[in-house]
Amino acid sequence: MSAVASAIPATAHAVRPTPGITVTERLAGQSALLPAGVLALLVSLHRAVEPERQARLAARRQRQAFFDGGGLPDFRADTAAIREGDWQVAPIPAALSDRRVEITGPTDPKMVINALNSGAKVFMADFEDSTSPTWRNLLAGQQALSAAVRGDLDYTAPNGKHYTLRPYEEQAVLIVRPRGWHLDEKHVRVDGQPIAGGLFDAAVFAFHNARALMRKQRGPYFYLPKLQSMEEAALWETALSHIEGMLGLPHGQIKVTVLIETLPAVFEMDEILHALKERIVGLNCGRWDYIFSYLKTFRRHRDKVLPERGQVTMTQPFLKAYSELLIQTCHKRGAHAMGGMAAQIPINHDAAANEQAMARVRADKLREVTAGHDGTWVAHPALIPVARAIFDEHMPAPNQHNVLRRDVQVTRDDLIAPCTGTITRAGFENNVEVCVRYMAAWLDGNGCVPIHNLMEDAATAEISRSQLWQWLHAGNQHLDDGTAIDFALLDASLRALPARLGDTSALPGGTRIAQAIALLDELSHADELAEFLTLPAYRQID
Repeated sequence: MSAVASAIPATAHAVRPTPGITVTERLAGQSALLPAGVLALLVSLHRAVEPERQARLAARRQRQAFFDGGGLPDFRADTAAIREGDWQVAPIPAALSDRRVEITGPTDPKMVINALNSGAKVFMADFEDSTSPTWRNLLAGQQALSAAVRGDLDYTAPNGKHYTLRPYEEQAVLIVRPRGWHLDEKHVRVDGQPIAGGLFDAAVFAFHNARALMRKQRGPYFYLPKLQSMEEAALWETALSHIEGMLGLPHGQIKVTVLIETLPAVFEMDEILHALKERIVGLNCGRWDYIFSYLKTFRRHRDKVLPERGQVTMTQPFLKAYSELLIQTCHKRGAHAMGGMAAQIPINHDAAANEQAMARVRADKLREVTAGHDGTWVAHPALIPVARAIFDEHMPAPNQHNVLRRDVQVTRDDLIAPCTGTITRAGFENNVEVCVRYMAAWLDGNGCVPIHNLMEDAATAEISRSQLWQWLHAGNQHLDDGTAIDFALLDASLRALPARLGDTSALPGGTRIAQAIALLDELSHADELAEFLTLPAYRQID
């Protein structure tokens, strides 16, 4: 698939007009990805979903205002019957019965080939946290995935190395993560409004690949991100049912896994499963976004300021409660309880440091499998054998739905109690560096960036960014050496960063460092914490 192997060249390309929809960019190959049938599907889908999407986004803002005023999240009284009811989700397809190790990453051709060939059970191709949503990236990603489904994706690297797919039976199962409800696709407007980014991602992929995947009994499958309520899950049910109807697919053909990666959603896990019960196969502990959501939810609560991110591990009581409640909830309903991401990457130049990193991965995966998780995530192919060995030893069956965790008794207060710890100068400066380096790469079109031997994506960058804002705005916060955390400290760190980084020519997005520093400075000084850093940053790409 040589057309995918390089970036799509910009060129004028005529697209036959479809009433109600405008595509504001033109790239070579675009008309093949967005034929009249796709455009008609997008128009119909937008009109069916957009009013309720806007209502759900408004509900998010109202709920956050409640939290900002001192309110606390809790289990819903009006849905107690769902939590207490005796019901199960639909049977899980055979292709998804064993998900012990999943790898995630962006949708560029090399990543897609390597991930599908990696030996993982599942590859989550990510249009959300791992992809900078330039128009070029989005179209190239859709092209690469369609070629992979057809079986003819290949890639030749600049050094001449050629990559091809293994036979289909040896590949990981493909699951696509579309963007969340909060993100627009500004290049596609229906009736003058931007379409939801997630609808664009899911509809284009389904249009081109659903029938081929259905014939192979592999989907289509999606991972749904950043839901905050059962109503948002029900909106995805509406959207996916609409796609199925428009494409002539059987109802429930599209299967989904939902990431529980917001604090409000942990109080509605039963309800989310119920809203999608004819197509959902599991929930996932999206730990990094979950920590970010905790910070964002309690941004005005001075009694819930967390220590630096390196100290906020899954062994902390509030995160342990979240993980174990997810396992209990899923297994009660016949769904998978997926574990979280190991963000480490191999440290090839330092054997001792590499062994320490791998030891942390093994300990994390041992915690997950012995707690009852049915699988886990890794960010790098080298971690697959490490994680698989742990799960193979402790989970000989395809999953462990039989582990019902009736011992788990989790209260509202267990889920919201902050952990204690410190903020070191190194931790503060690391947050600054990660934010700047990640945003620079993102602005330059790269959404997945190795920094200090961790694979950083939007979720981990969001932790750093929101922690900085909260430390600065909560008042009376200090480093462990007694230094006040104030804007003078931030300004000094930002000024010193270019010198600390040195020659940035080899860094992803190195030419955008100054732009990223200005953006972090603006976001950190703002009186309100921006909902997502990708929202203001999106205005600066394309």
